[in-house]
Amino acid sequence: MPVLLLKEADVNALVTMEDALAAVEGSFLEQARGTGINQPRRRVRQPHGTLHLMGAALVERGYWGFKAYIKAYTTTRQGARFVVHLYDVTSGALLAILEAERLGQLRTGAASGVATKYLARPDAGTLALFGAGYQAETQLEAIAAVRPLREVRVYSRTPARRHAFAERMAARLGLQVRAVDAPEAALDGADIITTITTARAPLFKGDLVQPGVHINAAGSNAAIRAELDAEAVRRATAIFVDDVQQARFESGDLVQAYQRNALAWERVRPLADVVAGLLPGRRTSEDITLFESQGIALWDVALAAVVYERARERGVGQEVAFGS
Repeated sequence: MPVLLLKEADVNALVTMEDALAAVEGSFLEQARGTGINQPRRRVRQPHGTLHLMGAALVERGYWGFKAYIKAYTTTRQGARFVVHLYDVTSGALLAILEAERLGQLRTGAASGVATKYLARPDAGTLALFGAGYQAETQLEAIAAVRPLREVRVYSRTPARRHAFAERMAARLGLQVRAVDAPEAALDGADIITTITTARAPLFKGDLVQPGVHINAAGSNAAIRAELDAEAVRRATAIFVDDVQQARFESGDLVQAYQRNALAWERVRPLADVVAGLLPGRRTSEDITLFESQGIALWDVALAAVVYERARERGVGQEVAFGS
């Protein structure tokens, strides 16, 4: 059977944020039912860089696969390579190989959108966004899709980047997006806080988080990096993650809070169970809810499946003979 090769441009043309939100939400439902099986990320390190591997199966959807990506220490982000291999869950046949940087950007933003849908107050309308990189774009896009945002305040350490981001995203989404000069200015009166940075130390003091806020912490997937301090984690009324096993060794926010006696792991629950209606999310308007997003392969496989099916329908991509 020929394998379909799909490039970044194909992925970008075939799916939207709405598709990503639906795919990620569906993967959470399968995860809760036990038919979505996730393998936490594994890393192969060598002197010149790291190979990251993560796999998953969505049995009901009929797909399984893995994402592999390499980050070489001597390259910029543009030098990284992200690839998803998609297989038929029954026959094991390789169906497609997809370039996956755009796919990863969409699914990461969509996960925060799904978390916001289920955990933020229904009237939440002010977003404090920490980070102004390319991943921050889809964080904002996804959250705007599930809540009618009145105002977005963006903060990053580089003034030029945060001002350019605010101008670009305001024009793209038709929202009021304002660059601010300090974390406190972003947090004041915010209903939703989203962090998507490469920071190694907390971005703000946890005692600044106000009652009723929902937090998406999406930047850190290493125990040595934390965007939130232990006080922010301690004050969270309800804490949810994409994969509990993975969070125990990847979520720097939670690992460091645990080390400071600010967290018991029994408090950490899978967001999938909220999406499936098995657990409550927000109980009161005063709750502080927290979603810790490390990024899981279930989301990659779910969105890759949508890309693959749409590509077959529309005759997009390059077919390559592979195997016998």
